[in-house]
Amino acid sequence: MAIQHKNRIETDPVQGGTPTPLIAIASVILSMALIAVGNGLMFAYIPVRLGAEGFDPTWAGLIITGLSAGGLAGCILTGPLVRRVGHARAFMVLSALIALSNAAVGAGPHPLVWIAARALYGFSICGLFIVAQSWLNDAVANAIRGRVMAFFYVAYVAGLGVGYATLVLIDISTAEGPLIGIAFTALSILPVGLTRLAQPPAPQAASVALRRAWRISPVGVAGMLAVGGLSMAIAGFAPIHATAKGYSQADVALLLSAMPVGTLILQIPLGWISDRTDRRYVLIAASALAMVAGVFALGFDGGALTALIVIYIVWDGASESIYSLSSAHASDRAGKDDMVALSSSLLFAWSLSGFIVPGIVTGLSAVYGTQAFIYVAIVIAAAFCLFVLWRVVTTQAVPAAETGSFAPMTAQAPLPVELAFAAEEHPAKRH
Repeated sequence: MAIQHKNRIETDPVQGGTPTPLIAIASVILSMALIAVGNGLMFAYIPVRLGAEGFDPTWAGLIITGLSAGGLAGCILTGPLVRRVGHARAFMVLSALIALSNAAVGAGPHPLVWIAARALYGFSICGLFIVAQSWLNDAVANAIRGRVMAFFYVAYVAGLGVGYATLVLIDISTAEGPLIGIAFTALSILPVGLTRLAQPPAPQAASVALRRAWRISPVGVAGMLAVGGLSMAIAGFAPIHATAKGYSQADVALLLSAMPVGTLILQIPLGWISDRTDRRYVLIAASALAMVAGVFALGFDGGALTALIVIYIVWDGASESIYSLSSAHASDRAGKDDMVALSSSLLFAWSLSGFIVPGIVTGLSAVYGTQAFIYVAIVIAAAFCLFVLWRVVTTQAVPAAETGSFAPMTAQAPLPVELAFAAEEHPAKRH
């Protein structure tokens, strides 16, 4: 067991390794929280600025699609980068690329340039998450890993909320937003640059094996395919649509800053329930809730802001919960030899869906208007709900006592690629 002494964590004797200072672990979490502030602001700033400049909303959709394409590339190329230069240097390189992306946005509203800039951002933020999570996974003992990673995700979501809220404080007609984003990105480099946290060994290449992952956990793979599209549709297109509907800059900032609250308040109770029953029942409930919330979002579209905020809090929270529940469900069914290939495949499925769905939404928006993302999100949630229902009817459940423990996560962050340690916590389980 891990034993806490003042400001140090003693590692599990079985796991081995040297004690890790709490302050060193906190440095990585703090860096990602600072980056989240700038990231949240830029997510809100770009569609509002484009709307204020009179650009068609299709451009904002194309920018989201470019971001997703960059994220897919980041999931593939981050491993080779870390193997070449190590975790700390990779973190600083990727942070510098985010600052460069923000600088390009700050140069003025040039949509083609912004597409390239946000693709660079997508590549960098996906890489940063893989680096940070891999680093933390290596540094902490098994006994506290879940709590550390939960705090990591909560800190990032909170940072996003602060960034969204910052939109109301800036002059949208200037480059204040990108400059603030650059400042927070620069600040984020300092904790990692000064950390004494030991770097993990160079990671091994992790192969993507979707067919093998499907055999282990069809629901887990399907969940990642569903939530990758859901997350990018809701978080990416909500500010675009709100701006197109004529909501003010302050209204958009309030709506976006409220949405992460759903992630924080829904995941814990849903996760607690899923640890005590078949997780698929909870996945059915979460996806059904996301579908119903989407229908309400459509019904109240353009209406009172207060009602929309409540609806979007539930909608975003239910959708985000699918991510962590699907990850936990897949891990419950994987053996030691399956974990690396499974985690890589889930990461690829999440990234692929997060790239394809924004492209579909952008195309539909050009024809049917910006509310197309709501219809797409409803269809995705309904399809996943029906699939899990079918799996429940046709397959046998794994007893609740054999499942692992749930950890809150956010679909705004990719799964860690190196998860082989998790196999030590539960035996191989196939379903």
